[in-house]
Amino acid sequence: MKPMGAGLLLQSKTLSPVECLHFAMNLPTSVVITGCESLANVQQALDAARSFKPLSSSQVAALLARTEQAARNGQFEGYKTTNNFDGTAHNPQWLG
Repeated sequence: MKPMGAGLLLQSKTLSPVECLHFAMNLPTSVVITGCESLANVQQALDAARSFKPLSSSQVAALLARTEQAARNGQFEGYKTTNNFDGTAHNPQWLG
């Protein structure tokens, strides 16, 4: 689960990091991992975990509606639509 899409989702300026984390935590996932490259990232993750409450269906619908236009062409989903984040594509020797 990439709750912020390797940072690409935040470039859409349609949602905050905490909203991304809360949305991911609301899904039936086993684990949600966020990068913690700085103390500020650790604090953000702790704040998100402490403030999380399951989202209602209307909250989910509102979030999806707010991000719909940005999501329409996949511009902010390079982790899904390109090989930029594919370790195997960048290291074909792994395949033998």
